[in-house]
Amino acid sequence: MKNHDPASKIQDLLQFGEFGDVNPSITDSATYTFMEAKTMLDTFKGEHEGCFLYSRHWNPSNKYLADALAAMEGTGGAWATASGMAAITTTILQLCNSGDHIVSSITTYGGTFAFLANYLKKFNIEVSFVDITRTSEVEKAIRPETKLIYTESLTNPLLQVSDLPALSEIAGKHNVKLVVDNTFTPMIIAPAKLGADIVVYSLTKFINGKNDCVAGAICAEKEFIDALADVNTGSAMLLGPILEPLRSSGIQKNLHTLHIRMQQHSRNAMYLAEKFSETGLRTIYPGLPGHPQHELMKKLMHPDFGFGGMIAIDLGTSEKAATLMENMQKEGVGYLAVSLGYFKTLFSNSGKSTSSEVPEDVQKKMGLSEGLIRFSVGLDHDIERSWEKISYCIEKTGVI
Repeated sequence: MKNHDPASKIQDLLQFGEFGDVNPSITDSATYTFMEAKTMLDTFKGEHEGCFLYSRHWNPSNKYLADALAAMEGTGGAWATASGMAAITTTILQLCNSGDHIVSSITTYGGTFAFLANYLKKFNIEVSFVDITRTSEVEKAIRPETKLIYTESLTNPLLQVSDLPALSEIAGKHNVKLVVDNTFTPMIIAPAKLGADIVVYSLTKFINGKNDCVAGAICAEKEFIDALADVNTGSAMLLGPILEPLRSSGIQKNLHTLHIRMQQHSRNAMYLAEKFSETGLRTIYPGLPGHPQHELMKKLMHPDFGFGGMIAIDLGTSEKAATLMENMQKEGVGYLAVSLGYFKTLFSNSGKSTSSEVPEDVQKKMGLSEGLIRFSVGLDHDIERSWEKISYCIEKTGVI
């Protein structure tokens, strides 16, 4: 993946404000004027790409961010949404109609799982959940009415690595779309370059990096982005999941430091993963040689950005997990909080938080222990000192 340098692609995209501002101006308008009535008519038809009609449709601030994201992913276009879930649901509802079918990784973010397993039933859209690491199981689940395969590059919270080239081959063979959530691994994995048709993000996480807003994105070829924006049939147009321009502008600025942040997240996560592993705790991290998809990850990843900032450890019981997390927060390791990609370390007990929508029997089926703690490792300068605090908490709480 070295030949696709996402940081350079963003850097090469120069976007000036109308007065030569080094940061593009923020659009503070809901509607836009036209000098000629015909131009407005053409814009409604999608025939005037340089014109803007109404900020729910499209606006300059969101276009600047979308252009940068498309450059990063190597896609023909992108669309900014008000949340990661908006990106996911908008994409799926654009691709599927009543009676259609989806094949999805059983291990996926809890909100996504709930949408697929529960919400889509009202539209008579069926979903088959599979072990995404078993590509033969994925192909076996495909039906004539299947419209898409859905997965995450690095699954939440078990950190399984999806074999995107293999999944892309299956999708192409059966004429279905491969949709990939790359929230955990921006810059590290480039799904579109590995065969994904559509890439979705929660920009809230690593890409923005400050946990001060909620946002999402859809990256795909221009034909799909144009379909999303169609005034008569586009789900992005008609469902109204648009991102607010002020937030869009802030995220775009933060995007320019993403490559540096991902390097530090990965360095710190690798250090902690090795230390956790040395204690004898079950540790899940794709950078460890013992991870089942370690070699696959090495083939897929851009080597400059490491194996990512996400770690999972298993304490066996939710009680032990709660005790350790509470003590780590007291000692200043980080915060007992959901979400990820923040500059401080965040940790939560996945089965009782971000995967709580997944029924307990399904959690067991996917191998999610009730004692699993998911860490989003922060940008700590002195990670050795952070480990000393964690080690003290492990010893104090007697979790091993």
